[in-house]
Amino acid sequence: MMPETKPTPRTGGERYVPYDERSGESSVVFFTRDLSADGLMKIYGRVKAVLEGKIAIKLHTGEKNGPNIIPREWVKKLMESELKNAAIIETNAYYEGDRDTTEKHRETLKVNGWTFAPVDITDSDGAVFLPVKDGKWFTEMSVGKTLTEYNSLLVLTHFKGHAMAGFGGSNKNIGIGCADGKVGKAMIHTTPDQDDQWDIVNEELMERMTESTKSVVDHFGKKIAFINVMRNMSVSCDCEGVNAAPVVTPNVGICASLDILALDQACVDIVYAMTNAENHALVERIESRHGHRQLSYMKELGMGNDRYTLIDIDNEDKTVMPSDVVEGLIPFGSW
Repeated sequence: MMPETKPTPRTGGERYVPYDERSGESSVVFFTRDLSADGLMKIYGRVKAVLEGKIAIKLHTGEKNGPNIIPREWVKKLMESELKNAAIIETNAYYEGDRDTTEKHRETLKVNGWTFAPVDITDSDGAVFLPVKDGKWFTEMSVGKTLTEYNSLLVLTHFKGHAMAGFGGSNKNIGIGCADGKVGKAMIHTTPDQDDQWDIVNEELMERMTESTKSVVDHFGKKIAFINVMRNMSVSCDCEGVNAAPVVTPNVGICASLDILALDQACVDIVYAMTNAENHALVERIESRHGHRQLSYMKELGMGNDRYTLIDIDNEDKTVMPSDVVEGLIPFGSW
């Protein structure tokens, strides 16, 4: 399950790497400012070609009455129009609360209105191991048992901050969200035989989480697509529900790609292109938790490119920079 424990060197996870300091090939990331069901459907159309067969949608359905999750109505319209035979997938939570057992999780799904489509809690009947190739911390990762019954995966993510990971993009959505609640999440968060459930932090946590993601990405191969919704970007994860910190970062739009690293990197770049008044809370959260290590480790593991072409699909597929995307945003202090 785990190779011999190795020390964690500092690898710059607290430092933002500007675009001109990156090297290697580039990928395509699509962008729309249209934060609506129609916008979601439009950008899904740019990445849907790789999805076939039995499709799973990995979505954070949130704690009870969580205010910042992707709107149900958007997902409902997408599924009714484009993904009629797909299922939303989730796993039970590692922490005590309203989602740590399947029974409580099902009740929370009802409260939050996820009743219009099948929701498969993939670890409700156990877990399976997927191999982790070239991992520093793991040789395999425990994921929800029924994950392997799907042919394709759409990773639909609410991009936001996170109390431990710094930010939650597609990497966090898969790495934590596909690991089962009993074994996989413990492998990521807790050193064996420790009393502290959350003793693994900063760059080691980023690396463990990313290796978990790699097991899922490798499993689906080319039949996986990623969408990040940059809306209601609290510094808190949706797992904090009604206790999430107030949103002080402007809404942006929706990004999508077939490259998980390019997508998460583009979203981070967009945040960094904002003014200090607009982004300081989210930037502080990312840097203080060494969140940039998610990105550099994905690159080290060969999971994608941190260089990309950003295509504005609202403007005749014009190539833009992150600074073009955030132009005209209103500083939160003026709201």
